[in-house]
Amino acid sequence: MKQEDKQAAARVLLDMPLFHALMDELEASAVNGCIAAPLKDDEARAAFAAEARAVRNFRSKLKFLAEGQANADGKDAPV
Repeated sequence: MKQEDKQAAARVLLDMPLFHALMDELEASAVNGCIAAPLKDDEARAAFAAEARAVRNFRSKLKFLAEGQANADGKDAPV
């Protein structure tokens, strides 16, 4: 997939209100699970925190691709 195609696809996703609603719901659910986990259940809190970080990282990656600031594949040499 060409970089331009990736950039266009990322923009399409970011233009969809449903995408943002789903990502907000996933992130809120993970954060609430982290908060509501039993005090002694470190594994559950860590899993929920990792899920929240994954959602945030996905959003960041998508925004980065949409802006087209750099080659996300890392295949091209720097200019």
